[in-house]
Amino acid sequence: MLNQNNNSIDCNSDFATSAFSNILLNKLSETYSPVYSDMVIICIGTDKSTGDSLGPLVGHFLDKGLFLNTKNIHVYGTLEKPVHAKNLIKYINVIDEKFDNPFVIAIDASLGIYNRVGFISVWDGPLKPGSGVNKELPLVGNIHITGVVNISGFMEFILLQNTRLNIVMKMARIISTSIIYSISKLNIDNKKLN
Repeated sequence: MLNQNNNSIDCNSDFATSAFSNILLNKLSETYSPVYSDMVIICIGTDKSTGDSLGPLVGHFLDKGLFLNTKNIHVYGTLEKPVHAKNLIKYINVIDEKFDNPFVIAIDASLGIYNRVGFISVWDGPLKPGSGVNKELPLVGNIHITGVVNISGFMEFILLQNTRLNIVMKMARIISTSIIYSISKLNIDNKKLN
């Protein structure tokens, strides 16, 4: 049984990748237009914490040559070069300087209630990174994707450290595959990204 609403999917559902690909494609069709110069995917997190490694894992999967033939799609935040709380402002400045009017997709792990662990969602507007661990970081993204990796509550840093890698990997594969599908479909259907 498919467990989803109009913007999220349970990563353990049957056909989760297909369903999230369609959710993301619908969101991109609503929000992306040719007025944007480039598409930037910024994957936030660190590989030093299992729960916070969702972003770098997505970036790692995307950076493995999948967009090499597409000159105006750029990925920041990988396992090798993560974008995290200490360097996020630097990367935002790099993106602002390098691109005239980019469309930015921000990706990050989040904490939530027990029955939402494993859910991946796409949202309008910018991401507020670090809010789950009470960090004040700048907003980033035209749209954002979050994956609930663990429950929120007491001692969030410990929860992120003790998150199962299996669920993070599963969500990272679904998100990265959905991004690739959605962007390629947008290219074919609308010739928006060349």
